Amino acid sequence: MSTAPRVVIADDEAIIRLDLKEILEEAGYDVVGETGRGDEAVTLVDVHRPDLVILDIKMPGLDGISAAREIGGRHDIAVLLLTAFSQRDLIEEARNAGVSAYLVKPFRKGELIPAVEQVLRSVRENRALAVDDEVAQAAEDKLETRRVVDQAKDLLMERDAMAEDEAFSYIQQTAMQNRARMRDVARSIVEGSLLPDR
Repeated sequence: MSTAPRVVIADDEAIIRLDLKEILEEAGYDVVGETGRGDEAVTLVDVHRPDLVILDIKMPGLDGISAAREIGGRHDIAVLLLTAFSQRDLIEEARNAGVSAYLVKPFRKGELIPAVEQVLRSVRENRALAVDDEVAQAAEDKLETRRVVDQAKDLLMERDAMAEDEAFSYIQQTAMQNRARMRDVARSIVEGSLLPDR
């Protein structure tokens, strides 16, 4: 199976689609779908799940910005928007719609591949950072839970004369019975709003 980045192209000018396809395939990209309509671009992305979709800003069916918004709502895919020089005022709207980058038409052959590479690199980095954040958050949550549970355990041992394993078991059982997180139960014990029935 090919590991080349997969691309969907959407531009209502057939000659531009042909140029894009040629340049991309020469550079080793796999063009998995092409269309002249924005609504069909959304369908092609649903079907092929490419790494990148290149959208012209003006197309029948759906314009490039609406198509980008639609695609971004369903998939985590890089979007490169083709825009005429006079449409630069739409760039802010495009960014809000999830467009990763844009290329001004008419573009030169030498501009397309660096733009595509930059977009794909940027999306890869954003994904890696998001995963890194989740891992860091999970590790932080674990440390916070451990800290609060230890505090609650110490309090139960001191105030309620429980053995250590009994104190831990009480926190665990209470969490299960109340369908709560151990951290929340422990916090309630530390704050004094939850006392064992003794």
